[in-house]
Amino acid sequence: MKKAVQIGVAAMSLAALQAHAQSSVTLYGVADAGFDYLSQVQTGTGTTASRFRAESSDWGASRFGLLGREDIGGGYGIIFNLESGTNLMSGTAGDGNGRLFSRKALVGVQNDQFGKFTMGRNLFIANDQWDFDPMLQQAYSSTALVRSRNVPITSNNIEYQSPSWAGFSVHAQYTLGNQAGGFNLGAPNEVGRSDGIQVTYANSLFMLRGMYDEIRDANGKMSNVFVSSREFFAGANLYLSSLELQAAYTHLNAPDTPAGLASNADHYWAGAKYRVTPALSVDGAVYYVHVGSGAGDATHDPSGHATMIALGTTYNLSKRTLLYATVAHVYNASGSNFSVANNNPGSNNDNLDNPLPGRSQTGAYLGVNHSF
Repeated sequence: MKKAVQIGVAAMSLAALQAHAQSSVTLYGVADAGFDYLSQVQTGTGTTASRFRAESSDWGASRFGLLGREDIGGGYGIIFNLESGTNLMSGTAGDGNGRLFSRKALVGVQNDQFGKFTMGRNLFIANDQWDFDPMLQQAYSSTALVRSRNVPITSNNIEYQSPSWAGFSVHAQYTLGNQAGGFNLGAPNEVGRSDGIQVTYANSLFMLRGMYDEIRDANGKMSNVFVSSREFFAGANLYLSSLELQAAYTHLNAPDTPAGLASNADHYWAGAKYRVTPALSVDGAVYYVHVGSGAGDATHDPSGHATMIALGTTYNLSKRTLLYATVAHVYNASGSNFSVANNNPGSNNDNLDNPLPGRSQTGAYLGVNHSF
């Protein structure tokens, strides 16, 4: 009897160890800090000045998170991801709206053969454009001339990501508004019903992607070309040893824009990344946006166009730590006030980082980025 009990205890202990080995929780994050310079910053009195400041998240968003997985057999695993943005200069976290996990809060199931299904808060599918931007997710990048239209984060997502099937993969996302009175409505400070799908083909030489998405405002409307609108995207990467060539095109349309205001825009970019040595890389891109006919107001950009040039370099001190430096310059047409950074559209006084209409702007930053 005693021997049987000992065997039973040993078996339970082994089972517990096996169960523990099949589960994992990982703490991860990015810490980014540096200095930046920006010209033509509005003072609020009709004049402009240059600004030099300490800043966090210029080369990539500072953040921390938890990533977990529990294997449940048959190749399936239950996964979760909790992630919050943080500002190293102020020590604040979240997004100011009471969210501890401002970037991601999701749970789902994953299978290497069938793909991944998740529910919760996550980066909106428009963020899939970053794979085609030579400047990656830097402050001066493709997000500047679309006023952050390609970096939204949405709540109430239902999402599927496929594995690669002969080079092809699919990503689809559906965002619920969760409001009574209308399926398209959203809560205050949230988007309304939004959705998107992208298809990618990739091999060792190139990658192609086509994507469609739409974002509605809290009233269920697509009413601002750079905030709540339809988006059509096409991107291509070409891999040539140490050189990577990248190009993309985006068309934006907001059919519910108030009459007389600009309701569509086209955004193009092309650039390259080159690895000079295993530690040193340089990158650069040219971005161009054209806003269609129509006037502007406090929250809408008027018809116009702008061109931005960005150049940068990184030096890897280790596998986890790099130094970076980037400079960018934007040329605005007479009625446009695009910034080198991803500021809000329109002429509101809270958009003082935008230059005055028709003015050019130069920005530069350098810093250190550490991943853990």
